[in-house]
Amino acid sequence: MEKVLDFLLSVKFYGPIIYIFVAIIVYNIISNIINKISKNHKGKNYKKRETVVNLINSVFKYILVLTVVLMTLDLYGVNTTSILASLGIVGLVVGLAFQDTMKNMLSGILIILDNRYNVGDTVKINDFTGEVISLGLQTTKLKDYQGDVFTINNSSISSVINYTEYDTSMYLDIPISYNEDIEKVEKVLKKLSVKVEKMDNVKSGIQLLGVESFEDSSVLYKICIITKPYKHFGVKREFFKLLKTTFDKEGIEIPFNQIDVHMK
Repeated sequence: MEKVLDFLLSVKFYGPIIYIFVAIIVYNIISNIINKISKNHKGKNYKKRETVVNLINSVFKYILVLTVVLMTLDLYGVNTTSILASLGIVGLVVGLAFQDTMKNMLSGILIILDNRYNVGDTVKINDFTGEVISLGLQTTKLKDYQGDVFTINNSSISSVINYTEYDTSMYLDIPISYNEDIEKVEKVLKKLSVKVEKMDNVKSGIQLLGVESFEDSSVLYKICIITKPYKHFGVKREFFKLLKTTFDKEGIEIPFNQIDVHMK
């Protein structure tokens, strides 16, 4: 009984219990922080982000378990230095063998957690512009308007421009004849703005910015239309069709290049 009592009162008994208790507290704190950060950034990649968070939690958990085991062994007099050295050598060999893979995975995790872009977004990555069709831990795939698919390792991504994160401001120069009344043109554009607001993918009507410049055969009048993210191409084509029809009805001339020839 004395030996049992001595063991129960010794650090070899309550030490591992304290280690486990502290490890559980630390794990719960870190896990709750990571989960809260993840829940505050829901989006198209939420499921992937949740998978990454679970992966991080698992890795952190195994690190804590390994730490508790090594501390317990050290408490019982086991030489943990050689064990750590062996683990370090194994980790070094594995790290060198899968160096590129680990870089890609780490970059993929950061892309997903930072929500830099989602599947379906139109982005420009390293001078290639296209729609994101796949976002994994290793690679990202883009498809341009011609159907070409561009695959890039996540660790090789040096710059990203996301065109679909915010609304697009579409600035247009409208050529007007020098013979036209600018005030009349502005009145027509204001009336046209009502129709433009009803067009698909348009967030706001025509903003009149004024005369931009005087060209050889025309006056350039600048306007702005706010569209949904990266939807300005279709809106531009539809708007020009509507503009041509309206100007024809109102008798407003859209000029073309003209040359005056003087015969001697």
